[in-house]
Amino acid sequence: MKFNCYDEFLGEILMDQKKYNDLKLGERAAVISIIAYICLSALKLFIGYTANSEALKADGLNNTTDIIASIAVLIGLRFSRKPADKNHQYGHWKAETVASMIASFIMMAVGLQVLYSAITSIFEKNNLTPDLTAAWTGLFCAGIMYFVYRYNRSMAKKINSQSVMAAAKDNLSDAWVSIGTAVGIFGSQFHLTWLDPVAALIVGLLICKTAWGIFRDASLYLTDAFDEELVKKFKGTTLAVQGVNEVKDVKARNYGNNTVVDMVILVNSELKLRQAHDIATKVETKLKNEYDIYDVHVHVEPN
Repeated sequence: MKFNCYDEFLGEILMDQKKYNDLKLGERAAVISIIAYICLSALKLFIGYTANSEALKADGLNNTTDIIASIAVLIGLRFSRKPADKNHQYGHWKAETVASMIASFIMMAVGLQVLYSAITSIFEKNNLTPDLTAAWTGLFCAGIMYFVYRYNRSMAKKINSQSVMAAAKDNLSDAWVSIGTAVGIFGSQFHLTWLDPVAALIVGLLICKTAWGIFRDASLYLTDAFDEELVKKFKGTTLAVQGVNEVKDVKARNYGNNTVVDMVILVNSELKLRQAHDIATKVETKLKNEYDIYDVHVHVEPN
């Protein structure tokens, strides 16, 4: 039994190390996003001003906020790697989710600013037609952001990271925004000059929509919301363990990219303490292995 306890302890250490290594991989994704956004925002703003395109300037401003948001995600990932301490006995995993929420606030603020500028431009009735260079720039940037999105999405799935997945969704949104920008500029070449500021308006709405989606997901995580269907699966898996008569209660929550489960099971009241403990250990091991759960706490009661 001592060996089993040692193996379990060693397994927990290895799992912690894997989680921390996953966060390092998430940091790499955040750094790639930051580099891409710095380059693309500088290009879009320069071309937007020289080619007289409100839509491309709005797109460039969107990317400047993405730089700040990606930095917030990077800081959150690094803070999440800090081990448990006196004031954070469960670790700092939720810092990743806090970073996602901060990023959503930044994005929403800029989205509203872009909307204001676009609406003002529409009422000013600016008749200047943007240069086609702005449209080709938008399409080029859309292609770059799509590849960044694919990389970040793959990384988010690999390490099960909420903040990296939020960054990936933002990358995809940026790709669509750039395509919409290009369409608006192309349309303005046919003397439909109002299409450029309208495209900027759509850009602003997309920024706000993405910001709201990230905020909604982050707030659910921070308030310990959890997928009910997944909880049902936990219960079904537990009932399949020999010796478990009933699952009295089961709760689950997330700490960053980690799932934590608390459960109360009923077992035969005539079992010895060691036997009841072994059943609880089997439940914990099975749930951890099948669902990649970070920690499972099983309380046993007599039936």
